[in-house]
Amino acid sequence: MDTTRHLTATPRARIALATTTAVILVGAFIAPTASADRETSKPGGGHCARIDKVTVPGAAHQEVACLDDLTTAGTVASGHTIPGNWAGLNAAGTTNPTGVPGIQVDGYFPDTSTTNTNHGWNHDSQFVIRIPDNWNGGLIVSGSPGNRATYANDFIVSDWVLARGYAFAATDKGNTGTGFYHGEEAGGAEREWNSRVTELTIAAKNVVKQVRAKSPKRTYLFGISNGGYLVRWQLENRPELYDGGLDWEGTFFRSEGPNLMTYLPTALKHYPAYAATGDQAAHDALIGAGFAPGSEFLWPFHHAVYWDLTQRIYRESFDPTWDGDLDAGIPYCVSGTPNCDADYDYASRPDEVKAAVASVENTGRIGKPLITVQGTLDTLLPISTSGDPYDALIDSVGHGDLHRYYRIVDGTHTDALYDFFPDQLRPMLPCARTGFDALVAWVETGAEPPADRTVPRPSADLVNSCSL
Repeated sequence: MDTTRHLTATPRARIALATTTAVILVGAFIAPTASADRETSKPGGGHCARIDKVTVPGAAHQEVACLDDLTTAGTVASGHTIPGNWAGLNAAGTTNPTGVPGIQVDGYFPDTSTTNTNHGWNHDSQFVIRIPDNWNGGLIVSGSPGNRATYANDFIVSDWVLARGYAFAATDKGNTGTGFYHGEEAGGAEREWNSRVTELTIAAKNVVKQVRAKSPKRTYLFGISNGGYLVRWQLENRPELYDGGLDWEGTFFRSEGPNLMTYLPTALKHYPAYAATGDQAAHDALIGAGFAPGSEFLWPFHHAVYWDLTQRIYRESFDPTWDGDLDAGIPYCVSGTPNCDADYDYASRPDEVKAAVASVENTGRIGKPLITVQGTLDTLLPISTSGDPYDALIDSVGHGDLHRYYRIVDGTHTDALYDFFPDQLRPMLPCARTGFDALVAWVETGAEPPADRTVPRPSADLVNSCSL
């Protein structure tokens, strides 16, 4: 989950908002340079060998390039990524590897929606597949967080896994931006997310086999926020395609709750009174809804940027009749205003609304190893309404032996906020990377990760290290 809009906010919120960037913001596409875009096949096992073999199964369009560097250090310059897609997902000072040569494939699958404007294609279901020359036999698949576009995971996931030798594939999930729900049946946009990840996984395995003459030995999922939800859903419903997954603060959907629509209205209804007067009853209502004690310093930013937009657009997706003919309600309306999402009551809504959520809900019945990391100060997807109940759900259905859950003290939903609150927060990215290493060791060597635990704040480098 990562939805952002420009608006008037507190000074600190405005600074952070400028850093995190609007979810629908994409940089201008830079035409690939001639030196970076070589279409000819390379002999033997050399640089970009067998590039001429690449045909993405089922794709409506593809563009194949041989690049000297598949990481963002190279692809920003060559035009094979768009920084606006991944802006704000990492803390300043995050170090990434560079200099990974190989093949990149961009394109899209057939679709009727047009919200993804990357490359001027105006076509959803865009994907990217990268295969490093020094391939280790593995494949990482990821879906974009929030409503971001195709390259959202480039800096936080792709750079790091490519340098370790993995092929990498990512999808925009089939719909992007704040109007992602348009033209869909209730819950249809979220159902498409799941089918698009499955579609890309199958296609990417085929592309890797075309280039390397053998299928990936291991296939893992790695995702943040909505991308973390996709990790959960795939391991619950398509486990045969994967060997395991890393879930970084995944969104939690349950038809009976909790879900986004069971706690965000409380924040919208009561935060204004708390902000204006410090009203204790309003404060208690937010804590009761699931927001962590001690997260109050993050409430102004989340009220200004995340809570309102997230509630309205996801409610519109699952329950479009709530506000009649309005398109995602009334921004920042006051409780008591007709059709105001601050007064939305999920529990009283018709059965078809719950059925729409049920069509994409988490079951906990994971079929392959899963590691979850979530911050205790997550103020968009509170840990008490997401990570904690998902861990309990997995245990309740008897699949706890396949799951490890690490609660990261002082972690929050958006790592860029660490730059503004370094004494109160810690970045989650290094813990996600450490978690992925633990997952691989678990799957490939049988080295079981540490038991579920709350990971205290260390005194070491918080930006680039984490021990579980």
